[in-house]
Amino acid sequence: MMTVDEFRARFPILTRRVYVNSCSQGALSTDVDEAMRAYLESWHESGSPWEMWVDEVERLREWFAASIGAGADEIAVMPSASAGINAVASALSFDGPRSHVVIGDFEFPTMAQVWLAQERRGASIRRAHASGDVLPIDAYAAAIDERTLVVPATHVCFRNGHKTDIAGLVKVAHDRGAYVFLDDYQRTGSGPIDVHALGVDFMVTGCLKYLLAAAGIGFLYVRRDLIERFEPTVTGWFGRVNPFAFRIDALDWPPGANRFETGTPPVPNAYAALAALDLLDRIGYDVVGRQVDHLVERYASAARDAGFVVRTPSDRARRGPLVVVQSVDAPALVAKLAARGIIASCRGNGLRVSFHAYNNDADVDAVISALVAEASLLERATATAR
Repeated sequence: MMTVDEFRARFPILTRRVYVNSCSQGALSTDVDEAMRAYLESWHESGSPWEMWVDEVERLREWFAASIGAGADEIAVMPSASAGINAVASALSFDGPRSHVVIGDFEFPTMAQVWLAQERRGASIRRAHASGDVLPIDAYAAAIDERTLVVPATHVCFRNGHKTDIAGLVKVAHDRGAYVFLDDYQRTGSGPIDVHALGVDFMVTGCLKYLLAAAGIGFLYVRRDLIERFEPTVTGWFGRVNPFAFRIDALDWPPGANRFETGTPPVPNAYAALAALDLLDRIGYDVVGRQVDHLVERYASAARDAGFVVRTPSDRARRGPLVVVQSVDAPALVAKLAARGIIASCRGNGLRVSFHAYNNDADVDAVISALVAEASLLERATATAR
């Protein structure tokens, strides 16, 4: 197994910058760099080796499935998480007794917007409201009933780092006959996950963040016993039994989740994703999870001790790899940190700092030191709040 230090050495940017922005884009490894060059070389050398390229996509399907405890037949390789959500939404009917979609306050815009777009098809949107920076399962329970069809839910909120109790949500939803559609994009790759153990019905994620590859490739998981119930109307030639049969007279549906795929697969990004998944396997998701949890605790505790307003829950079970500290002008603070060699991001006035296994204690301490130096751009906690 690869050590944390060996893993860190695969990311050249860390010799020049403190990189704590995996919530927006994972750092580039030498492995992914080499894989992208290998794809270009195959194009230079062979011109159009489509059989080989499609084989690489199939290899990626199998590799990703194993990484989340799923079967390869339960995975669709998509150009984005949005494409996966749309494919499932298009396969659902809202004209029966179940037409409600329960959406929490912490969703990423795409997840909310796709379901809002289903209102013209008969969907009725219901809300699970947060209490400040916490979204308890009770809020979902108050909105889910016998009319609920599906509950889309983010695992980790992109705005404040809150981690939803997905296992608890699954129990509530399933007890009332509703599906759970997990958005794991802001968490996948930052620790282990087993979708079968969680019991979710659908899941989307992508490679841009903690899976350490590139934009333009994502995954849709569909629970095996559900797959053949659905025929998406958002479809394409790679959603067929044999895309290269080139049929234009009829639709046929493969028995696996690849029925949710649409057009030509994102081959260059598949090369990048394979290299990233191999790298993550070599360090191990358990190791990644422990390192991320350690760094999050070190940073969140230090930020609170410094008197800053930390919006991410202090409960380890209710937070992911992302910590948000409240600023009075977060874009200006991000720029100030960049000038100090620290790459972070913001949403609204929340400064987002996120960790991967390539980060270390020195990175945490560098960020805290910079925040202390730029304290005029941060909100201060009251004595009572602290």
